Amino acid sequence: MPAEPDPVRAEGPPVVNDGEDMEAKLLVLDPAGEGKNGELPATWRPLATRRRIIWCRLPVDGALGQADDLLGDTETGDPQIDVVAAGEAAEAALRLAERHPGAASHVLLIDPVPDESSELADRVRATGTAVKVLPHSTGEPYNRVPPPLPLGHPDVVAGIAKILEDV
Repeated sequence: MPAEPDPVRAEGPPVVNDGEDMEAKLLVLDPAGEGKNGELPATWRPLATRRRIIWCRLPVDGALGQADDLLGDTETGDPQIDVVAAGEAAEAALRLAERHPGAASHVLLIDPVPDESSELADRVRATGTAVKVLPHSTGEPYNRVPPPLPLGHPDVVAGIAKILEDV
């Protein structure tokens, strides 16, 4: 069962946008609700120089609906959209991609919960969307962060940047 949303994280805008309008898009489903101040986490700002980032703050009402609208409005020839999700938002990201086949080029998951989403991931892959699991917390002492690794963690940003360079 998902934890009760933090009322402090539920404040602020449901979506934070940054980056160039004409560039490929990165749709981020953030279960922690970072970006309450209306700005991307600092570690993500370099990515905004190459991509339009739409950061959906899931603790805020309406954020997931806006993500659904973005993927649903995608047409052939539109700039590429990649979806990123962490922890419990992984299933929502896969369901969005499944609901809108071909709209997302990649679904990139960080510490996905539940792990048994592999059948859903296989269905999404069958539509032509690549599904990848990115750097994640192992719970080992050198990570210093228990799972799920926060989206603002530098290892997460580096993993996403590496995948995007390879496409």
